[in-house]
Amino acid sequence: MPAAEYIRMSTEMQDYSGVNQQAAIRQFAEANGYAIVRTYADEGRSGLHLKGRAGLQSLPSDVATFKTPFSAIIVYDISRWGRFQDADESAYYEFFCRKAGLKVIYCAEPFADDGSAMTTIFKSIRRVMAGEYSRDLSDKIFKGQHRMTERGFRQGGPPGYGLRRMRIDAAGEFKGLMNPGEHKSIKTDRTVLVPGPALEVDVVRQIFQLCADGRTPRSIVNMLNNEGIPAIEGRRWTYHRIRLMLTSEKYMGTNVYNRVSSKLGGARVPNPPEVWARKDGAFEPVISADLFQRVQASIAANRRSPPDEVLLDRLREMLTRKGFLSARVIDDGGGFTAGGYSHRFGSLFDAYALIDYAPAHIVEEARIMTAIKSVREKIGEAAAEVFTATGVEVKLRLSSGILSVVDETSIAIQVHRCATSKKGDQVWDFWFGLPI
Repeated sequence: MPAAEYIRMSTEMQDYSGVNQQAAIRQFAEANGYAIVRTYADEGRSGLHLKGRAGLQSLPSDVATFKTPFSAIIVYDISRWGRFQDADESAYYEFFCRKAGLKVIYCAEPFADDGSAMTTIFKSIRRVMAGEYSRDLSDKIFKGQHRMTERGFRQGGPPGYGLRRMRIDAAGEFKGLMNPGEHKSIKTDRTVLVPGPALEVDVVRQIFQLCADGRTPRSIVNMLNNEGIPAIEGRRWTYHRIRLMLTSEKYMGTNVYNRVSSKLGGARVPNPPEVWARKDGAFEPVISADLFQRVQASIAANRRSPPDEVLLDRLREMLTRKGFLSARVIDDGGGFTAGGYSHRFGSLFDAYALIDYAPAHIVEEARIMTAIKSVREKIGEAAAEVFTATGVEVKLRLSSGILSVVDETSIAIQVHRCATSKKGDQVWDFWFGLPI
């Protein structure tokens, strides 16, 4: 009799490995007259949810579209469907297959698949136990990581710029640095953080000092990228990277765990500080605790938006110092960013106007645009006179240069300045398809 097999392997224990499950299923199939013709498998997948489980996702789809050259499906045990926190979700897959006429067989369960009331009750209990197992395991892992954190050991995650992971044995002896993505080979070994290369450590200290002196994270980002100082793996610095560094206590040697959590595959949520696990002095510090606290005070001060006049005074001071203003000058100057000025005053040029500053190129551009507008209005008025003289009713919109004729035809009047192409030719660029 043709049959399919479903296999799910998580990383919990070797007894549930894909090879072991398949061996048990094949042995059962051979002893009971079944021939395995199709395999649905999810290897290395948690049973808490359906996400990422291509095997289990395709099974109902095949059943619903009658793409099933088999009459039974053999599963190792009930928990292989999943350790869902809602027991009914696990029951759904068995029900769906049975409703389509497939026989569902559990080769490692002790009960007989006879459809009796006792068997149904036993299955329900097993489904609840599967979900409870995940809750118990999650709680044990959390408590274990909490204890390890308080002992000063790192609980997963990349070390961060300027730091490296060091493997130590049960006696506390250093056993060597760990490469990115590398895992411990011995279960009793632990991981701590140590300072990284001297160049990176110097950059970290510079970043913290700049922030303590009043520079904003965004201005520090611009400075580092302008100077060609790379972040991790040669990437560019971003606001998020700098902000994450400046608020991470690991740089002053403190080990912190449970700042955010994701229980049983749920969404990540931030936790209040009182439930964090922490160990002061767990690692060799890269910066002092005093510098870290001054940085936190600087960040908190920048959250409080200064009054308009204070911001304008800063613009005047930068203008005096630099001789001109631009978005880059403002960002590199620390404090409020160019984007912040635009948001507060409507635009950078509106802010410039409040301190009586008009950039030379803006003045010239305004002169040219005024001249273009004047020429366009004169052409429009002349064209309207010609139409009117011939008895055609027209309406001229001076602001947009649109000439509307009575029969609903519209004419767009465009005036463009002359430009020089790369070949040295004089050209005029026109835009077609304007909304008229």
